[in-house]
Amino acid sequence: MKYYLAPLEGITNYIYRNAYHTHFEKLDKYYTPFISTNQHNSFTTRDLKEILPKNNKGLYTVPQILSNKSADFVRAANSISEYGYTEINLNLGCPSNTVVAKNKGSGFLYHTEALDRFLDEIYSQATMKISIKTRLGKYSPDEFYELVKIYNKYPLEELIIHPRIQKDMYRNVPNLEVFKQTLETINCPVCYNGDVFTTDDYQSITDKFPDVDLMMLGRGIIGNPALVGQIKGKPMPSIATFRSFHDTLYHTYSEVMSGEKNILYRMKGFWFYMIHIFSENKKVIKSIKKCERLSDYDKIMDNLFNEHALTLNTRGFRNVVEGLSK
Repeated sequence: MKYYLAPLEGITNYIYRNAYHTHFEKLDKYYTPFISTNQHNSFTTRDLKEILPKNNKGLYTVPQILSNKSADFVRAANSISEYGYTEINLNLGCPSNTVVAKNKGSGFLYHTEALDRFLDEIYSQATMKISIKTRLGKYSPDEFYELVKIYNKYPLEELIIHPRIQKDMYRNVPNLEVFKQTLETINCPVCYNGDVFTTDDYQSITDKFPDVDLMMLGRGIIGNPALVGQIKGKPMPSIATFRSFHDTLYHTYSEVMSGEKNILYRMKGFWFYMIHIFSENKKVIKSIKKCERLSDYDKIMDNLFNEHALTLNTRGFRNVVEGLSK
């Protein structure tokens, strides 16, 4: 099995990817949060930081592009290739309403004729490998049968499938029946993505789909960075490892960001997921949410790492991630 880190805007940036890679089980691929294309073929400062080689040393990083205009996609891909990348990923999975309203991400899936033309144009001009991250459709999982016919027309490097529709957001459960029915008809490597939060979740998916040897993990890793190590049979790392991981993130954000509120906002987003590796975490997460000064945050962290034991609260974590889009 190969393991990939899913892109999650605001979390899995280059700072997170490097800190994770240093402290926990190394992954086979790391995907950047999506880069939205524009007709000027320019990257924002944030996007540029994500793809600069110096920020991705030792990582197999795959930049992800969000676009529905083939010319913009090709220009962006060509510019990214100049930094030494050989693989790019097309985002057809983002369920965000602001993205979907522009017929991008999973919103593009409903416009099959336009999508087919788009894929024909980008693959005919491709100078690098192109993989696709997709959902099953926008309104109905039945849309995926037609989408597979379209995908099969092109030389996809991989097809990463999150078996939900756009309207699900992150609610409901992945539609494993449609995933199963279409799996054998797809003529490129398939990567599974969706709701793998524990080793039991992993085992359930691999038991159902023994021929799938690629897995993308997002919220499961962010909530428990030791997850892939545990899947491989390794013990839970020490609390010192988690402290070092946190401190690396915290200190790096403090170096590259200005203003206490900005740094705290970033760390609060991080703890929204990872607090569930600690027992008795309800009071701690409330303190973090209310915190407005870095000096107070430092005290909370000292207390958290010195007084609380590591114990993965999988039910609590699942409750949080299932409620993200409600």
